[in-house]
Amino acid sequence: MNQIDTSVLQNVNGQQTRRSSEADDLHKNFMTLLTTQLRNQDPLNPMENAEMTSQLAQINTVSGIEKLNDTMDVINRQIESDRFMQASSLIGKAVLVPGDKLLMGDEGNPTPIAFDLAEPASEVKVRILDLNGNVVREFNAGATGSGLQTIGWDGKLSDGTRAPAGAYRFAVTATNDGRAINYESLNYAEVMAVSKGHPDGLRLDLGGIFEPVRLQDIRQVV
Repeated sequence: MNQIDTSVLQNVNGQQTRRSSEADDLHKNFMTLLTTQLRNQDPLNPMENAEMTSQLAQINTVSGIEKLNDTMDVINRQIESDRFMQASSLIGKAVLVPGDKLLMGDEGNPTPIAFDLAEPASEVKVRILDLNGNVVREFNAGATGSGLQTIGWDGKLSDGTRAPAGAYRFAVTATNDGRAINYESLNYAEVMAVSKGHPDGLRLDLGGIFEPVRLQDIRQVV
């Protein structure tokens, strides 16, 4: 397991010290209030033992929750640190994530077309579009099975010329004897960086036209 950075430990310890001090102050203030209340109570109508026990139990519960919260904060920070280190190991690697993007490299090699079929298809047609939505190529990929499918594009346009380097999109039409098959589009991209600070966890920066994705969105690491 990865060790927590010293600065993180110092920050956590500082927070624990402040919270511990706050809990101690709360406990002292409560005891002062309870003592004052007992000192000034009506002798003919004293506080019941059950009432006093209930108030003491409340302050002990508050103190216990404070200590539990401190422990959970340390555990959560350790988990977050481990996840960040694991995610950082993906930098420079290609991942398969939800999306419909393609990249044509300068050397003329496009990234693969990937999709996840709900069931086998007797026919799969693929359209390649530019970022303005214009169809620049269409071809029939034939029959495929269910699950994750990867299809190659030869990188040529409808007129047979090589597609210029840059970003494209793809759309799939999958059918089985004329009946449409549900599918999820997927795209390959390279992890460029990892960022923190998002409400629902870390984000992988894929650069260029790709939107940042969560760790749990990764379907495959190449």
